[in-house]
Amino acid sequence: MENLGILIALFFLFSSSTSLHPSSHTNNLQNHCLHDQRSALLQLQHHLYYAPNFTFSSKLDLWDPNTHCCSWKGVTCDALGHVIGIDLSYQNLSGSFHSIFNVHHLQRLNLAGNNFNTTLFQYGFGKLPNLTHLNLSASYDCYWRNDQSFASFDPTLKLEKPNFKTFIKNMRSLRELYLDGVNISSQSSEWCETTSLSLPKLSVLSMSGCDCNLSGHFPAEFFLLPKMQRIDISDNSRLMSQLPEFPINNTLEVLSLQYTNFSGSIPASITNLSNLVELYLSDNNFNGSIPPFHRSGVPNLASLDLSWNHLSGSIPSSLFTLSTLQTLSLGYNSFSDCQLKLDMFLQLSNLTRLDLSNISLLIGSHNKSRTLPQLESLYLRSCNLTEFPEFIKSQNKLTDPDLSNNRIHGLVLNWLWKSTLEILDLSSNAIDIPNQFPFDDANSSFPMLISLRLRSCNISTFPAFLKSQESLEELDLSNNQISGAVPNWVWKKSLQYLDLSNNSLTSLDQFSSNQDSLQIPICNLSQLQTFDASFNKLSGSIPSCLGNISSLEYLDLQQNNFSGSIPDFGGATQLSTLQLNDNKLEGKLPRSLANCTMLYVLNLENNTLHDTFPLWLGKLPGLTVLILQANRFYGPIKHLENNFPVLDVLDIASNNFSGQLSIKFFHATHQLRSLKIGGNKLEGKLPRSLANCQKLEVLDVRKNMIHDTFPNWLVKLPSLMVLILRSNKFYGSIHFSGDGNVFPMLHILDLASNNFSGEVSVEFFQSLRAMMVIDGNKSKPSYVGDNSYYQDSVTIVNKGFEINYQKILTLLTCLDLSNNNFHGRILEEIQDLKSLHVLNLSYNSFFDSIPSALGSLTELESLDLSCNKLFGKIPPQLTSLTFLAALNLSYNQLEGSIPQSNQFGTFLNDSYIANPRFCGVPLTKKCNEVGSQMLPPKEGEDSWIDGLSVWKVVLMGFGCGLVIGFSIGYTVLNEFGNKWIASFIRKWKRSR
Repeated sequence: MENLGILIALFFLFSSSTSLHPSSHTNNLQNHCLHDQRSALLQLQHHLYYAPNFTFSSKLDLWDPNTHCCSWKGVTCDALGHVIGIDLSYQNLSGSFHSIFNVHHLQRLNLAGNNFNTTLFQYGFGKLPNLTHLNLSASYDCYWRNDQSFASFDPTLKLEKPNFKTFIKNMRSLRELYLDGVNISSQSSEWCETTSLSLPKLSVLSMSGCDCNLSGHFPAEFFLLPKMQRIDISDNSRLMSQLPEFPINNTLEVLSLQYTNFSGSIPASITNLSNLVELYLSDNNFNGSIPPFHRSGVPNLASLDLSWNHLSGSIPSSLFTLSTLQTLSLGYNSFSDCQLKLDMFLQLSNLTRLDLSNISLLIGSHNKSRTLPQLESLYLRSCNLTEFPEFIKSQNKLTDPDLSNNRIHGLVLNWLWKSTLEILDLSSNAIDIPNQFPFDDANSSFPMLISLRLRSCNISTFPAFLKSQESLEELDLSNNQISGAVPNWVWKKSLQYLDLSNNSLTSLDQFSSNQDSLQIPICNLSQLQTFDASFNKLSGSIPSCLGNISSLEYLDLQQNNFSGSIPDFGGATQLSTLQLNDNKLEGKLPRSLANCTMLYVLNLENNTLHDTFPLWLGKLPGLTVLILQANRFYGPIKHLENNFPVLDVLDIASNNFSGQLSIKFFHATHQLRSLKIGGNKLEGKLPRSLANCQKLEVLDVRKNMIHDTFPNWLVKLPSLMVLILRSNKFYGSIHFSGDGNVFPMLHILDLASNNFSGEVSVEFFQSLRAMMVIDGNKSKPSYVGDNSYYQDSVTIVNKGFEINYQKILTLLTCLDLSNNNFHGRILEEIQDLKSLHVLNLSYNSFFDSIPSALGSLTELESLDLSCNKLFGKIPPQLTSLTFLAALNLSYNQLEGSIPQSNQFGTFLNDSYIANPRFCGVPLTKKCNEVGSQMLPPKEGEDSWIDGLSVWKVVLMGFGCGLVIGFSIGYTVLNEFGNKWIASFIRKWKRSR
């Protein structure tokens, strides 16, 4: 009997080992847990609570104190009554779980999918030496903090600097660790080395999508741990490393590195991983060729994703022998053009997903007596296809084909409309959608789509087959030529995403001119999350019902003709982006916007709204972009404590704001990246608290009445790229320390039309270090704000015109000191600013000769030295400025003959007027004549604008230099600018 008892005990002990995942947990009803275990669990139940909106019954609710704890849901015990497993995953729990660490026999702990808004290191995981499985994924909105105060929570750990190393220090039995979505941003590569050394038994590491910029070098040794089976460190874009050489006996089954920053070649030894089932290497920087995968080396490989890398060469034929493959993704690499023979796919009988996007394909025919694999998903984006691939005819399981961005033209063939289709993307093809199909609308053989994308397909009417698409959730008809009203049958109740932007639509309601009615069809879209009708010709009032759609997250109605007031949005509680700019809206901002607590972007630019500064928006916890430019807002810009805590962009330019800027305002908004307050009536001094905005990239205060000295206290801002102080009342001399830490990133400096005075010092030029470096990578332009939702624009005077650059190219460098009281010589040190494109020193009192050093500014496109006291000859070195497209030397005391080589042969008379001792072409005066003195024009508030009539003539002399001069600038001009340039070239050619 004694032996029988031992056998029974062993049986229960064995059977208590269960999976970490909730579906695999079992409750040992026959085991009675020990008193201390029960007390610890009841204490845990007491310290945890549910989120306010949590509605369904939870495992914790079923923990009845009158029953033994081994019967509680989510609790697993061994034969002796010790709790060895706790699963409280996805219960939306908050609070403290420190009592868990009194359950010392715990082997499996799953707290995934909760909301423990705290720091992990205040807990004593080191008290759980038997822990083998730990899942904390998506449970923490937290950081691994270096805070000594948390040491008191666990006296057994000496947490002098709590970190990831401390966290796993005593868990040497751990086999599976899941930390997906947990923020460990304070660490670098230490976590990697620590894990590989401290967890020798680890077989699963999952740290995907940590939203934490997990960074550092991932040690190659980590891939070689003897028991490692699964590594998932995807979605950590700052994590770097290279793949090692893999031994034959490696145990890896799943390797997921997508969206990291791995580089180098993919080693050929990776084809020796005989246990490998899934390999995901997409969105990295791998280069070289694809290793020759063979069925003998990777006999179990089911998923292979190498897309979005820099792989080159040809696609090895050995890939098409992997009969176990279900997913093959090779798109967006640099393979040579591929002649794809469909017979190559015959051995891939299990293939269901194929992605060959961005590979120039020539698809051949195949032996029709043999069966191709039946695909479910097919992605052939940007493959230079000119017709629909005929092999799709035989694909009877196809649900998700993407043939977008090809050169397919003509009628969409009937055989493409498979009854199995759910998602179809034919965007960016010149296709024709037939008005009638051979299918009856009620015929089930016609597909019932969930998603349809026909962006940029040259469509002029709404496709009639949409009438029968009652299950449609996503519809994209943007960038077409559809005009008139939206038919009522387009507004499907099932729609969640609808993009009608960039068309010529005039009404959202087919039958009613009153779009504000609550009866228009769009009001019935109760599941709508994204609606984009921007860049159309819509007029009337914005439908008020849009503000009552509780699911609405993104609304873009910019660039239309909507009028009236902005409707209430109190019911759109999920709204994150609201873009109503460039309409004719008026009145006040609806205070109901304060209910949109998820609001991230609010863009109301270029309307006629009349209100005070919306200080009440500052309480929105996530508001990041606030754009009120070009309206009629008025009054002072007030401040409340802790307002706008995460504001990234504030653009309130071109309004009627007045008074002084609050010093405290910029204490709260220290996250600011872009601040534009120009074109108002602000006065006083520039707040010194702006120095707290260490992320500031753009500061534009032009055209106000700010009375202050030069803001030397801004020079240490590490990211400042654009500083515009134009047209204010700044005064005094400019002095820099010259210590090398001044304006390290500044490449646009506009001080025009102020009262600055004194000499421009050597230290001034030496401090503009960002203007000294020529960026040779012009093939991949970058813009200020590239990594942000909002990309900055800027208006600068270039070649005599105020040009609005809709994006600020980081290559564009500009120095404008015009219309001030600077005097003295133009120093030779100006030659160090080698990346300058625009230099304007006009309307000052510079004297002496033009420095020959200006000839070193080889990137210069526009040079204005007019209205100074310069004398002497034009240095011949200036003729080496082959990009120079605009030159103004008028109203000085220059003399001698005008150079004729290179660009100087293209400038006309007005570049040189009012220099009585100039002679030669293009002037009518020969070099032996003496002309009369001409008086300079009067200095205006903005000398460049006053001189536009001169520049209009000067620009006529560009000649061939125009094309060269715009070789850099063309990429940053807005649509108007490009049209202006094209028009000018045509006129110039005609004038020849």
